[in-house]
Amino acid sequence: MTSPVRIYGDTRSGNCLKVKWTADHLAIPYEWHDVDVLKGETRTEDFLAINPAGQVPCLERPDGRILAQSNAIIFHLARDSKLVPQDDFDQAKMLEWMFWEQYSHEPFIAVRRFRRAFLNLADDEINPDLMAKGRRALGVMEMRLLSRDFIVGDGLTLADIALVAYTRVADEGGFDLDEFLGVRAWIARVENELEIDPDEGRVNPLA
Repeated sequence: MTSPVRIYGDTRSGNCLKVKWTADHLAIPYEWHDVDVLKGETRTEDFLAINPAGQVPCLERPDGRILAQSNAIIFHLARDSKLVPQDDFDQAKMLEWMFWEQYSHEPFIAVRRFRRAFLNLADDEINPDLMAKGRRALGVMEMRLLSRDFIVGDGLTLADIALVAYTRVADEGGFDLDEFLGVRAWIARVENELEIDPDEGRVNPLA
């Protein structure tokens, strides 16, 4: 891509930060267009003309075509890079974890974080299933990371980027990451690879 792509997103959203981090890591030029979800900016007539689903992130290519859904976008951006394994099985395994992230991880960890950190709900006002299922997801990751540094293969892939986005701020949803030491070490490893400031995207900066 020679001309900059446009990325529409909210920097408090892990799904949006996935796209930013992927583009930054691969030195892909882009124009960032901030869209404040909490102010209802995804529901304006202008934004709905870009993405009728009213969701961020979305990417606008130089040819005007629009792509939505964070994991589809990062796969599009990284398709010819080292972030996508060349081995067919490893590539499928990467996609497996990216699908799992959106179905069995983000709906619990990210949603509980949103309700606790953005809506300021007390723990007893939040569906307890979110904590139970979020802890289960972190446990699955912990088991995966017991004997490896990254989720798939020997190096950083899109699976790591997809999963680190909300895992790294899970504490803002009330999850105790000290119970998942393998996950904590992996977060630090991925943040280092992507050169992420540990406070980026957090509601409450680390002490």
